[in-house]
Parts: sequence; C-alpha cells; structure tokens
Amino acid sequence: MDVLENTMINDIISASLQKSISYQDYRALVEQLTAENTTTGPEKTEVLANYTALNDRRMHRWDKTVKVSDEAKFKIENSLKKMTWLVLTESWCGDAAHIMPVINKLAELNKNIDYKVVLRDENEALMNEFLTNGAKAIPKLIMINNETGEVENTFGPRPSVATNMVNDYKEKHGKLTPEFKEDLQRWYNKDKGQTVIADLVELI
Repeated sequence: MDVLENTMINDIISASLQKSISYQDYRALVEQLTAENTTTGPEKTEVLANYTALNDRRMHRWDKTVKVSDEAKFKIENSLKKMTWLVLTESWCGDAAHIMPVINKLAELNKNIDYKVVLRDENEALMNEFLTNGAKAIPKLIMINNETGEVENTFGPRPSVATNMVNDYKEKHGKLTPEFKEDLQRWYNKDKGQTVIADLVELI
C-alpha cells in the first residue's frame, strides 16, 4: 500500500470515528428502534424492523450469557497495544447480533481496547475500503493501532466456522436458502460465541 493510499484510508477512518458511538449507546439505539418498530439504514421496511427487534433480544441474551475462558481472558488482558476496535453494522443484521456482544465482552477485559460502532450505510467510504469478496458484508471489525494509526487486522462478517459453512453451502447450492439461514442461527446458538473469541484472540 503506498503512502497516499494509506493516508486516504486513515482520513476515512478518522472521519468515521468522529461519528462513532460506544457499544452501550448502540445497544440503547437498537432498544429505541425496537420500541418504535423501525430500523437503522435508509430502507425502513416491516421485515427489517422485525429483524431489529429480534436482534435486540439476541443481543440482550448474549450480553448476559457469553463466557470467556481463563486462557482467552489472559491473552486479552495482557495485550499492551492501545487499539480501537471499530465495527461497521446495521441493526437488522443477524450475524452482527450474535457477534457484537462477544466483541464487547473481550473489549471490556482490556482498558487499552476502545470499542466503537458506526452504521454501514452512513459510512459508505469506510465500508468500501473493507469489502468482503466485493460485498458490503457486515459486521466488519477494523482493528486500529492507536499509536501508529495503522489497521492491524480485520474480522468479519462471520467467524471462521460459520464462514466455511456459508462458503460450502454456496458452492453446492449456489445461494443461501431460508433453511440454511435457520441452520446458521442454530449454529450460533450452540457455539455461544466461542469461535468469535478464538478468532479474535488469534488476531491480537
């Protein structure tokens, strides 16, 4: 990456960070949207509003039940880098509802990690820099070194095992069916955030 391109990306990240909110503020936003039967993003449909309400319940559950092993805790707590973990998301995104509370559990273990949230459709320039196979897939976590301003790693839109499940299914069937999406939700419920934790610990 040349210096000019790197500077441009840093400027885009900086502009998005100025609009970012904390995870706690994001949770409050989703609760408010649920109460108002609406959603984030420009498209305000009943389907997306229903997904937002469902995700509010999912996040509430994971906020209370995600467990981090002593080994993972040790690795997170002993990371000395001052980092910003910036997540692109929208309230209707099912994967995000399972993943974001897990990220928060890890970020809470280390005062050097500043967990911030921005909405994808309000941060198009940022999203376009962190596409997944050309798609605006969310959630997308960008791990930024606060001292250098450099992006050290990214994570998302799904944990490794779920990504493999999706890729294998697409290869066999061409697209994701409603039945597969239900299977994926069951996998998230059974996994209880442990693959997300393992993936993130590996990136630190």
